[in-house]
Amino acid sequence: MKKNLLEKTIEAPAQALDRSVERSKKLVSKVPMGGGNPLQRAKNYWYLLGPGLTTGASDDDPSGIATYSQAGAQYGFGLLWLAAFTFPLMAVVQEMCARIGLVTGRGLAGNIRTHFSRKILYTSAAFLFAANTFNIGADIGAMANAIQLLWPKFNFSLLVVGFTIFILLLQIFTPYVRYARYLKWLALVLFAYIISAILAHPDWHTVIKHAVLPHITFSKDQLLLVCAVLGTTITPYLFFWQTSQEIEEEIAIGQTTVKQRMGSDKVQMKKMRIDVWSGMFLSNVVMFFIVAACASVLFAHGITNINTAAQAAQALRPFAGNASYWLFAIGILGMGLLAIPVLAGSSAYAISESMGGKRQGLSNKLKQAYSFYGVIIISMFVGLGLNFIGLNPIKALIYSAVLNGIVAPIILVLILLLASNKHVMGEWKNGKLSTTLGWLLTVIMGISGLAAIYALF
Repeated sequence: MKKNLLEKTIEAPAQALDRSVERSKKLVSKVPMGGGNPLQRAKNYWYLLGPGLTTGASDDDPSGIATYSQAGAQYGFGLLWLAAFTFPLMAVVQEMCARIGLVTGRGLAGNIRTHFSRKILYTSAAFLFAANTFNIGADIGAMANAIQLLWPKFNFSLLVVGFTIFILLLQIFTPYVRYARYLKWLALVLFAYIISAILAHPDWHTVIKHAVLPHITFSKDQLLLVCAVLGTTITPYLFFWQTSQEIEEEIAIGQTTVKQRMGSDKVQMKKMRIDVWSGMFLSNVVMFFIVAACASVLFAHGITNINTAAQAAQALRPFAGNASYWLFAIGILGMGLLAIPVLAGSSAYAISESMGGKRQGLSNKLKQAYSFYGVIIISMFVGLGLNFIGLNPIKALIYSAVLNGIVAPIILVLILLLASNKHVMGEWKNGKLSTTLGWLLTVIMGISGLAAIYALF
């Protein structure tokens, strides 16, 4: 059967990219990670990056950018320490998720379904879907606002509809290998925030001081903002996406059954750790620079109320110049294109695996995985609809944060139990350090969730 015009339009320009991806995979399997000249080492390092990089980058979505901007605008450099504090905790749990996927050959929801109560899984998946949908709605609106920053005459309604359809078409009709490549390159947009912060000329002595010295007042407002930062940095959708993307990578090289994917080796684990820790490091470095930029410019000039990422860009412009303004706006747009598919995709993985579907994942075509893509379509259109009912984006983020605060500790407990189970993980089960940090994070996220509910009500 001939391909329809839409499929041809989407696929034709990217055939050369597919060939490049295959060459890249072969190169990674043959070339050692060290050695060679600096350019060759840089190329090898780039080829090693994949699910970990895109997962970490997606954490800095427009909603996260708004949260970090508010932290800098409202409290100056006071909450800058959260970037360094959350990095190892975030990286450890994401590594656990990746390890679970590599060793078991199943996604996170599939493993929870196999080893734990399905009632817990169904409830968690429902809460995850709701939280992600609120987040998608806020992010779609933020992307439209970013376009309006650059070209004010564009109609908001047309923009949100256009972005929703465009992202859906990419997810449904673009083969996984090519789609993953697009997401990987989009992660580089994050450097726009680093450059924007440097152009804001912060006092680096003060920045470094507050980066290592925790400061918290325990006021109700600050407590809520700290919970929001934790909730947008260490969030359940990353857990499900990370595990499932490890599976998708293996399917892409021909390991299509669970039996073929089960097990791992030292080389694969080393590459995974480089990928995951690099992605989480980039994510937290960007958080650091956004807080620093808004603290040095907005807080210093008495601008302490930032509700959206677009407002942060507008507020920076008079003091940091047009370059920072444009870079901030471009960053919002690029990260929306990266994060929204991750949000919708993680919901689809969680729900389709929870229901025990045999066909799920971006490696399948629409006609092979109706339930999987159905979740993506519903989530995207409900998120779109939130932009037409007058829901304030900050309220959407608050609802999302509260739901994540409820779900995150539960999912973290299940991840720890899975990753520490020798029967499930064999030689790749958690060590003492990973277990300790994991339980510490679980306690912190549990307290954070309760504190967020207390601060709101």
